[in-house]
Amino acid sequence: MEKQKEIVEMFNEIAPTYDKANRVISFGIDTSWRKNACKIVLKKIDKKDINIIDVACGTGDMMGIWEDISKKFGIKINDMIGIDPSVGMLNVAKNKFPNYKFITAKADDTTLDSNFGDILSISYGIRNVVQRKEALSEFNRVLKSGGYLVVLEFTKRKHGGLIPFFRDFYIANILPTLGGMISKNKKAYEYLPNSISNFLDKESFKDELSEAGFELELTKGYSFDVCTLFVAKKIKDI
Repeated sequence: MEKQKEIVEMFNEIAPTYDKANRVISFGIDTSWRKNACKIVLKKIDKKDINIIDVACGTGDMMGIWEDISKKFGIKINDMIGIDPSVGMLNVAKNKFPNYKFITAKADDTTLDSNFGDILSISYGIRNVVQRKEALSEFNRVLKSGGYLVVLEFTKRKHGGLIPFFRDFYIANILPTLGGMISKNKKAYEYLPNSISNFLDKESFKDELSEAGFELELTKGYSFDVCTLFVAKKIKDI
């Protein structure tokens, strides 16, 4: 578990500049990906009152988007809970969103009650979870039957091509420099391309979701598959 501690400490260090760096290195496009993901899932919800859990919530951006989009759909969020092991990130989130509830916890041990959430999201965080299969089992536990798991992530590519080449070149060579300039921590942003290359491809991750009791309903690539959305429904307890 030493590796997980190192990852958490890295996020503690970059927390104060994380939002600014994220907007710059993604050109702000990540916000549109998040909004689209929320709209897709909320269209599937047939309830007017729901609980949402955002794991690896970081500075709380996804939680803010969930609230904004839910209002447009006329859906009330009874409980909005952010989970993250990084105290530094949560301190920023609490300042931005003082009315939300945040818990300092890991993805594989959220401390939440079973069958609590209608939606559980994790954005650009699952590849940072060392105990990934245990985390997916935990997501199954805390979601209600029929609840939705929403994952946004950079997945490893199986095939080459011009656009994949430019994506990987940007992530490996330009992104660390930009992120390093803003955060004064280039090492943290050199971690990103390594974490993507060490993560799964789409098909392998789909298999893990199935093993964890989820039925994949949708897979969608954004910006020429720079980012992938997975929407999966809990169909059984494990």
